[in-house]
Amino acid sequence: MTIEQLPLFPGETPQGESGSHVARRPGLTAESSLGATIERFREHMVQRGYADNTVKSFLGDLRILKRYLKGDPPIRQISTHNLESYMHWLQRERGIPCSPKSYARRLTTLKVFFAWLVEARILAFDPAAPVAHKPVQTPLPQVLYEQQIEQVLAVTRELMVAEKPDPRPHLLVTLLLHTGIKKQECMGIKLSHIDTSNPAEPVVYIRYTNLRLQHKERRLRLPPGWVQALAQYRRAYELQETLFPCTARNLEYVLADVAKQAGLTDGLSFEMLRWTCAVRDYQARMDPERLRRKLGLSMMSWRETEPKIIRLAEPAL
Repeated sequence: MTIEQLPLFPGETPQGESGSHVARRPGLTAESSLGATIERFREHMVQRGYADNTVKSFLGDLRILKRYLKGDPPIRQISTHNLESYMHWLQRERGIPCSPKSYARRLTTLKVFFAWLVEARILAFDPAAPVAHKPVQTPLPQVLYEQQIEQVLAVTRELMVAEKPDPRPHLLVTLLLHTGIKKQECMGIKLSHIDTSNPAEPVVYIRYTNLRLQHKERRLRLPPGWVQALAQYRRAYELQETLFPCTARNLEYVLADVAKQAGLTDGLSFEMLRWTCAVRDYQARMDPERLRRKLGLSMMSWRETEPKIIRLAEPAL
């Protein structure tokens, strides 16, 4: 399941599994208190480059567990029965609504936390492993149908040749539709990140200034003809360093205006174009591992995302 970057692809952990190659933490044993162990787990997540939202969510979930167990017990005393009772309490007895999504994330927190303790050889047995996941059905995200894609592109192409040409909508829509990048990744693109040395096969490098997120950097193909759109865009706008020298809200307004002109009653968003890109790539038989890397998703996020893509891409029943 996804831990962050909702509603589309919440914040993510680093590529690969969360607890691999972990060395024993000095001073941490099976007799260590849950509170002390949670703090060491926080250090581990930071060192491994977990996204800020993931760290915050996991720590919040574990602190709820600590309050439930009372007395800050040694971690060796926490049993599978304790954890099953805790999950039941969250859903039935706590008195605070626990949505299916929150329930699933909190169970994932337990599994990641205790798996880390076992891999670090602090615990010999993982008490969270036997706790069963309850499938959580969340609504499928919205995507564009092929006819709607054509409607959108017809609008953006028209804007490029209007009496007062505006190439920005076409540049933005085609960028998102073909790369599937997230909003914040889009806003971080600099002109120096775009390689047009081969106009027939331009590429964009998705970069991160945060060292902890550099594992998500990647090189993505841009659509044919994008270089020409970029050239027109650069003539129309005074660009200095970034591709989009405006706020993300400005670009959301651009997409909303395109949706209105294209007659899309459900609007148009970064998220919708990201999912549409993923579904189209899947339908084109892109290798799943390649698609995961293209989207910049961790293995954990991909476990929730891939089934949704498959459901959206499969033929109608």
